[in-house]
Formats: sequence, C-alpha cells, structure tokens
Amino acid sequence: MFSIPDLVLMNLLEVWEGRSCYCEPFRCIGPACGSSFTSLEAVCGKQRLCHTELPHLSFHRSSWLLLAPLLTPPVPVVTAPPCSLCPEGAHRFQWIRNLVPEFGISSSHVKVLSSPAEFYELLKVQIKTAKQRVVMASLYLGTGLLEQELVDCLEETLEKSLQAKESPDLRVSILLDYTRGSRGRKNSRTMLIPLLQRFPEQVRVSLFHTPNLRGLLKLLIPERFNETIGLQHIKVYLFDDNVILSGANLSDLYFTNRQDRYVLLQDSPEIADFFTELVDAIGDVSLQLQQDDTVQMMEGMVHPYQGDKVAYCEIANRRVMEVINSARTRQELLHAKTFHSSQQSNSLLSQQGSQASGDLKPEPDTWIYPLIQMKPFGIQIDEMVTETLLTEAERDARIYLTTGYFNLTQAYMDLILGTRAEYRILLASPEERVQLQEYSRAGWTFHAKGLWLYLAGSNLPCLTLIGSPNFGYRSVHRDLEAQVAIVTENKALQQQLHQEQEQLYLCSGVVSSSTFEQPNRYVKLWVKLVTPLIKNFF
Repeated sequence: MFSIPDLVLMNLLEVWEGRSCYCEPFRCIGPACGSSFTSLEAVCGKQRLCHTELPHLSFHRSSWLLLAPLLTPPVPVVTAPPCSLCPEGAHRFQWIRNLVPEFGISSSHVKVLSSPAEFYELLKVQIKTAKQRVVMASLYLGTGLLEQELVDCLEETLEKSLQAKESPDLRVSILLDYTRGSRGRKNSRTMLIPLLQRFPEQVRVSLFHTPNLRGLLKLLIPERFNETIGLQHIKVYLFDDNVILSGANLSDLYFTNRQDRYVLLQDSPEIADFFTELVDAIGDVSLQLQQDDTVQMMEGMVHPYQGDKVAYCEIANRRVMEVINSARTRQELLHAKTFHSSQQSNSLLSQQGSQASGDLKPEPDTWIYPLIQMKPFGIQIDEMVTETLLTEAERDARIYLTTGYFNLTQAYMDLILGTRAEYRILLASPEERVQLQEYSRAGWTFHAKGLWLYLAGSNLPCLTLIGSPNFGYRSVHRDLEAQVAIVTENKALQQQLHQEQEQLYLCSGVVSSSTFEQPNRYVKLWVKLVTPLIKNFF
C-alpha cells in the first residue's frame, strides 16, 4: 500500500521525465524561488485585507549562495479560513462575499463547454462579433496556424471597427507572461507585433514579468527553466459582456486534443467589467510590448526586476486590491438597491395585479465569485476560500477534484485527509475516503482543473471552481492565478456541471498500488533523492 507522499513522488517522476500525459512542460521543469508574505485576514461580515511590509531579500555575491533558494523551498503558510457560517441568505456560501464581489446572475446566462474544438470556435465567433472590447489573458499565444487564425480574426475585427468610425470603439487588451511569451525566435510577441503596428491606438499587449526573477538569477537561469520562478497563469477571455473562464491557453493543443474546462458567462456586464479592470491592473504593472519588439514600463511605474522589489510588489498589491474592493463595494450597493426596488415592486404588484410582472428582472439563482491568488503580491484569496471549502465539507458530502498533475500542497492534502467528506480526485490515492483516478484517452492529454461540491444527499453539484489554479505549490505560492466559484440553485445548470464532471471521469481509471508496480512506473533512486528538493516547484 502506497501513501499519498509516495504517489506524489511517483507522479513527479513522470512529470520530470516527460512521461506524464497531463503536465504542462513549462510548469514542470526545474525549480523556482519563492517568497514569504503575510496573509490577508478576513472576518465574517467585514473585510480586512492586511498587507504588511514585504521583506527585503539580501543576496550574497556568491552565485552558489544565490541559487540556494532554488534548493531550499520556503515553508508553506497555512492561513486561517474565514468564518464560513452563513446564518441567513439564499445559500450557504454567501460568506465568500466577505472577501470578493458577489455577482448574482440568471443560470440561463451560463453555458458549460465540453471540448477544445468548441472552445476554439467560440473564441473566433466572439472575436468576430465584438464591438467594444476584447480582453484576453493567457500564459502565452502559440505560433501555429490555428493561433494565426485567431490573430487574423482580431485584425479583421479591428479593421472593421477602424473603417466604421473616425474614432473606433473597439479596444483589444492582451496579457501574457513575459518569459513564456518570449521563448524562441518565433513567439507570442512576434505573433502580435503586426497588430500593434497596424492598430497602435486600439491594441495593448502587456507582458507580466515576475519580480522574483532578477539579478544574477535572471542571468544564470536559461530560457524555459526561468519560467519556473513565477508566471502570469490567469486564463480569461472576454468579449464585450461575454466572459469565458478556462484553464486553457491560446495554443493549438488546447484547441484540438488537450482536454480542459470552459464556462461561458453571457450578457454579464458587471463580471466583464471586473475582469477587464483586473487585467488592466496587472497590465499596468507589466512590461508593454512595443512595435519594434522592445518592451518598456508605463511612465512612473517601478520596474519588476530592475527596480525595488518591495516597492513594486506594494504597488501591484494596491492596484489589484483596488479592483477587488471597488467591485465589492459596487456590488453591495447594487444588491441593496435591487433589494429596495424588489420590495417596492412587490408592493406595486400586490396593488395592481400581475400586469407589471413581465417588466421585472428575474431573481438570480446563480452567483459568481472571482477568486484571486497572487502570493508574490501578498494576495491569497483563492487559497483561503479553497481551504475553507475543504475544511467545512460535511459528512457524506462528495468533492470531485481534478488537476493537470497530482502535486497538491501539504495544506490541501492535510485538509482532505482531515475532513469527513468523500473525495474523488482525478489521479488517485489509496486512502479509504479518497479515490484518485488517472485520465487516459488515446491521443489526448489532460489539463482540466477544478472542483465540484455535492452536498450530502444530493446527486448534483451546487458549487464548482473553474479557472487557472492547479491546487499545487506553484499555483498557491509562485504564480498569478484566478478562478471563479460558481454557486447555483438551478437544477438545469447543476445538471450541466454534473455532466461535465462525469464526462471527464469517464475517461479515467482508478489508480491502485498495482499501478505503480508496472515497469514504466519504477521510481529511480535519484528521483527519490531530489523529490524533496523540487516538489514545491510544480
């Protein structure tokens, strides 16, 4: 019988040797240095976001000592979860709005996609019909024919906008990671430069560079390996008031045979505004791609790797938290106004009958909560919410969790083993209440990540998490991540989410100790020795 750490080690072996069918190559190579920050605090009914002064890092002149952080991972900080009891309201997860804005929508505006091809076709349709804004955040943009077709769609739509008016309305904002987007001679930057040259007033391309890759580290670590230090990993694709949340990148694999998850939120202007502002905030602290393939920071902005690290991180924290807090305030005011209007409408209807009922906006039955994780900036909201969901899972509740590779943080593993719920994780464990399964589909790779929560006695999920986080150490401590919690009372949407979960698990098999007795699963001695040093870099 293997323990969970044994399975983690075996899984890391596959990732390290490149045999895993579900790992991201650029997220599975080499180590990265981390940073330690004070966590935010949250009080039920009141929000306090505390960010103490970030510690200065002192580097010695020795290159060996400089690389020491790569071999000695920082100790993970387990945050105390916020108060999760919600004595009133429509659903038990309203405590999340103490941390982030709550967007109430109709379930009819939510569509769950199932395939890479469907995702790709939707991207093209949305680009072609966009009138005001296209906002896309991804790790990188690939360089193949399918990616070029997306760029061509953008060019065509921008051209139409340019011809329609003297002052065109359409604005395009693209956020990518600097290191991943700059890899190779032909890369994301060279794919997008023609758009910048043709439409300089309408197109913005921002390249996020982690503040942890600087000095001799930046000089010593080669291309591809430098991506392990930290990345912009958020995936959101936004067109006017339609938002696609996914874990998929803008690359041909994710358009053809790499399985991921995708949810479309239609006609949701408040949610679209939030993610536009979030991408703008990250873009403001990122390098701006120029028409000649150079990059520069916005005027007055601290440089991420040449300037003062503490000052840069404080500015980034402030910009992102301004977006979260201002949206939260707006939504609270909107909720109060809607409640007051609803009370007046109910009184009017009782006096005038049902004639005016057709003019009333239906009550929301679905709630969207954006969860942000940016530990380099001291922001760890997603971590807190995920920990709380795992902690508060009741007896006989079921949680299905998928991740592109099995390397859960120690905190998440401890919470899973310590709660009373039943878990099904796509990549298995022999624990009594925890069954992990391995995705296997001929010619396909696996990149889906997320969580489905089934309350005790229910055959349908009432909550799902979908977005970029992998529940691993990198997602929690090193990269910029974002996902949403979707909570719904609508049975039809719950059925959509249930079918999505079932479809993913249908292409999997249960992993047992015998799985790792197979010759191709043999763990070499050197891997056992280095695993404690590298496991926190995936």
